[in-house]
Amino acid sequence: MEIVILPTAADVARTAADAIEQQVRSGPSVLGLATGSTPLGTYQELIERHRSGGLSFATSQAFLLDEYLGLASTHPQSYHSVIRGEFTDSVDFGADAVHGLDGTAKDPASEALRYEASIEAAGGVDVQILGIGTDGHIGFNEPMSSLASRTRIKTLTRQTRQDNARFFENPADVPDHVLTQGLGTIGEARHILLLAMGESKAEAIAAAVEGPVAAMCPASALQLHPHVTVLVDEAAASKLAHRDYYQDTFGRKPQWQGL
Repeated sequence: MEIVILPTAADVARTAADAIEQQVRSGPSVLGLATGSTPLGTYQELIERHRSGGLSFATSQAFLLDEYLGLASTHPQSYHSVIRGEFTDSVDFGADAVHGLDGTAKDPASEALRYEASIEAAGGVDVQILGIGTDGHIGFNEPMSSLASRTRIKTLTRQTRQDNARFFENPADVPDHVLTQGLGTIGEARHILLLAMGESKAEAIAAAVEGPVAAMCPASALQLHPHVTVLVDEAAASKLAHRDYYQDTFGRKPQWQGL
């Protein structure tokens, strides 16, 4: 796990976009896309690079992390709709190249198995973008999720529903349940980019990076992954005990090594 502390949220977005661009330019790629406010700056960077720098996603595929159970793909807050509006409709993914879970599936358990199989059939995820919740969740793997979990139904905590209420006109409309990739599923991505900005994420980042590997902080499972890059701004890094070490080692890292 490499912790990269950057001055601002804009620097986090640019650095994440650099890693994704490098992957996409290397050949056909499979990207794991997160929604929420955290990756928006990264998506805007990639859109600009597509428009002005010729970055093409035409040979890439993408898989979403999760979906609200009960929301049709046409609902404005379904993650199918959100990712189209925030990113994929503004670049050149193929018509059938962006994959998501079906929140209206009559058999959600079978839908979860189908999604797992589709990721495997695509060859697995090359780069997975992640945000982190204030309670340490990634995807919708809430505290006490199994560290080996696969794609499945989860019940949202009250805190997560409150955090997501800002996206809905009526906070009562936030669904209670979701389909989400599990921690075990996420952990099969070859490179994971965990992004966090702002003081509100500082405690979660410290627990994920420097705390024990424990189900109470689902993001701590990433400590077991061989290639995780944690990109944080100064505010999100404010509670890290070893920030001087992280800054020193990253500052002396060979340039050829990349992220």
